[in-house]
Order: sequence, then C-alpha cells, then structure tokens
Amino acid sequence: MIELKTEAEIQKMKAAGKVVEDTLKLLERSVREGITTEELDRISEDYIRSCGAVPSFLNYEGYPKSICVSINDQVVHGIPGKRRIKDGDIVSCDVGAYLDGFHGDAARTFIVGNVPDEVKELVKVTRECFFEALKYCREGYRISDISIAVQKHAESHGYGVVRELIGHGVGRHMHEQPDVPNYYSPHSRQRLQAGMTIAIEPMINLGTAAVWQLEDGWTVVTRDGKPSAHYENSVAVTSGDPILLTLTEDVHEG
Repeated sequence: MIELKTEAEIQKMKAAGKVVEDTLKLLERSVREGITTEELDRISEDYIRSCGAVPSFLNYEGYPKSICVSINDQVVHGIPGKRRIKDGDIVSCDVGAYLDGFHGDAARTFIVGNVPDEVKELVKVTRECFFEALKYCREGYRISDISIAVQKHAESHGYGVVRELIGHGVGRHMHEQPDVPNYYSPHSRQRLQAGMTIAIEPMINLGTAAVWQLEDGWTVVTRDGKPSAHYENSVAVTSGDPILLTLTEDVHEG
C-alpha cells in the first residue's frame, strides 16, 4: 500500500533530507586519495547523530555500517572497511538519515583525481538521468514515465541500466511502495499522486547491465568489471512541481 504524505509530513521529510544532503556535502569534501571507506563511514555517522538523527542504514536488515561506499565496479551496497581511496577512483556514497519519524535517502558519485574522460562522462550522464526522470515526477504521469526517462537517456549513451536494483517509495520506512525501476516495466504503470514520496536512483554501468553480488551478501558489482555510477534523491510528488527532499541547491540539470 502506498502511503500518501500530508504537507506537514513532507516538511518533516525535508528536515531528514537536509541531514542527508549535508552529510553528502561533507563526504564530497572528505573523499580523497588515502582516506579509508571506514573513515568516511565514521565521519558520516558522527555528523548524522550530531543533527539529532540516526543513520537509516545501520543494522537495516543486518547491514553493518552507517552508509554505503561503492568504488569503481561496485554498483551499490559497498560495506565501508579498510580499503583506501586511490587516485582515479569513482566513489559512490549512499546515505540515509532517520529524523522525527521519517527517512531521507540520497546518493552521489564522486570523482577522485585523474579519472578517464569516459568515466567522468558516465558520472555526468547518471546525474542527468535523474533530472530527466524528475520532469515526469508530477501528478498524472505514471511510474513507468520516470523509468523510461532514465532508461532512454542512459541507453542513448550506450550504457547498461541495472535491472536487479531499483528506486522505491520512502517515508516512515526506508523502503516503501511503489517500486521505481530505472527501466520500463509493465508492472509500474501506476499513476503518480500528490503526496507520494519516492527515491529515484539511477544506477548506470559503463558496460553491460549485468551485475552480481559478492560473498559478503551486500556488495553488488558489474559482471564485466567496468565502472558504475549512482545518483539518487528523495522526491515528493505534488499537484504542481515536485519537491526535492534531499537537494536544495543546483536543482536544475546542466
């Protein structure tokens, strides 16, 4: 069942989303050559808790850390640890924060040092995919319109669109209905309604769409070993323009 949010509840989600946004800005300043992914996790948890919030991901279905840090061919759900960031890496950070009864959820992919131009383009286009989808995040459109927008933009650049992982509703729970695929699905033709709050999160591969999960039970990587990028925001559907819940600056693509 889809839980439609009131205006007051959407304001609470904006507060949780601001914690997420500011954590990602802190991570953008912190991601550098030599730092470990565990240090990034600690920085994030400390900041989230300093805001009076709780990391959404910590212990969620057994996940052991506060954020996800996925590097290069890791698509999502990379577990922070002793791995050090290197020059030439792309680093996807996925952050969730729970505040006053609601979750915020967003992700960014950061470029470290001398990254090949084709990989920089992947990161750029993945971000663009979100903003293409946002154009259809309005009452009366369908979930599938969002999905098609992501798929069309990514595939026009020759990229693979991950099928096994999708966007989702977000609110009182980290994952709610509806599912929000990044590709067309005949099962996702439900119309958007004012009060729906969803996380749109393109996960786009430089190579094929094929992925597999590592033995840690969490980390998802590309099968061909090529890089993957991730960009996500939580969004509220209204009768007019959508409300970005995890982004308050630079809201227009390009």
